[in-house]
Amino acid sequence: MLDDTAPERRLVRYSGRGAFSPGIIDRAEGSTVFTEDGRELLDFTSGQMSAILGHSHPEIVATVRAQIDRLDHLYSGMLSRPVLDLARRLAGTMPEPLEKSLFLTTGAEANEAALRMAKLVTGRHEVVSFARSWHGMTQAAASATYSAGRVGYGPAAPGNFALPVPDRFRPDIVDADGNLDWRRQLDLGFDLIDAQSVGSLAACLVEPVLSSGGVVDLPPGYLAALRDKCHERGMLLILDEAQTGLCRTGDWYAFERDGVVPDILTLSKTLGAGLPLAAVVTSAEIEREAHDRGFLFFTTHVNDPLPAAVGGTVLDVLARDRLDVRARELGERLRGGLGELAGRHPAIGDVRGRGLLVGLELVDGPGGDADKLGAAVTGRCAELGLHMNIVQLPGMGGTFRIAPPLTATEAEIDRGLEILDTALTDVADR
Repeated sequence: MLDDTAPERRLVRYSGRGAFSPGIIDRAEGSTVFTEDGRELLDFTSGQMSAILGHSHPEIVATVRAQIDRLDHLYSGMLSRPVLDLARRLAGTMPEPLEKSLFLTTGAEANEAALRMAKLVTGRHEVVSFARSWHGMTQAAASATYSAGRVGYGPAAPGNFALPVPDRFRPDIVDADGNLDWRRQLDLGFDLIDAQSVGSLAACLVEPVLSSGGVVDLPPGYLAALRDKCHERGMLLILDEAQTGLCRTGDWYAFERDGVVPDILTLSKTLGAGLPLAAVVTSAEIEREAHDRGFLFFTTHVNDPLPAAVGGTVLDVLARDRLDVRARELGERLRGGLGELAGRHPAIGDVRGRGLLVGLELVDGPGGDADKLGAAVTGRCAELGLHMNIVQLPGMGGTFRIAPPLTATEAEIDRGLEILDTALTDVADR
């Protein structure tokens, strides 16, 4: 019989693999979380990949205190100054024609709204996303998610198609030199989609860097080619920048590198810097068409003032402290250090990513178990004071998603590298 104070006694387990992380977290500050028993963990996941300003950032704390004392929640049809200000300022960070925003709570909710809008505007229902995608656990978002959670829940929404992932480390279609031939892969993917479609292709929903899919950065040129494939078929391109948006990759938005502006952009995690805030951003033309057709996405916390005020403070800090530049600099330091570790540890197969969203893939040799190795290294890192996150997919458990806060110090990056070095020596090099 379980102890009545044990987490498993009263909580529903929701991660798929069941177990919660060991220890009870008491508080967090900056890049560090503190357990009830006095341990300190360097947080290299920014909470749930969200706390880009670190934990308990003083300006976020001050905003929450001031705003909740004045105005926290309203009837969903009412507007407040924080919402209007955030919409204006968010548009100012983006290229034209992205200018109209809808503020929600989570990434799944934002993707749900974006897909609903795309279906209404196009008058179609079919959706394309990557074969290792993660877009959320609500109906349309879950139906466009292929990395996990499809087995045992009955039929997904009809008209969802998977596109092959352009993984340069593990390419499935190669050129004469053995490198990923992503153009041929993309052509083949859409040939198969066209063969299955009933002529109702509405949208393509993708991440510019697949995070849960293994931190796979789309090859330069891929996003533009994908946009062209979509527009040739009358589809809308929706980019999910839950984890890549707002300076994480070294640019304000990951799509900027490729010069590709999506028809609809979804933001979440990073916009609230750890608080529940998400956004759907689109053009005036698409918003007008959706409105004329009766677009409905009326939720309890749509356009709430408290999280909107936090979003405004997040934009303040990102711009003032030039955290896009900071993410590039820290990312170079992190990837350089991981490259040095790769030279000493044969278990490191690949280092990839952009800015402070970095993937580290372990390999365990022929017949080895990279999933088991990844879990062991993760556990050893936690024992030594570093919280790391492995991709929770069968066959990909040897891939780490490394995403420290953009406010981390050089010393914290170096400390994390030292701990990982020790963990690899203790576990992988034996």
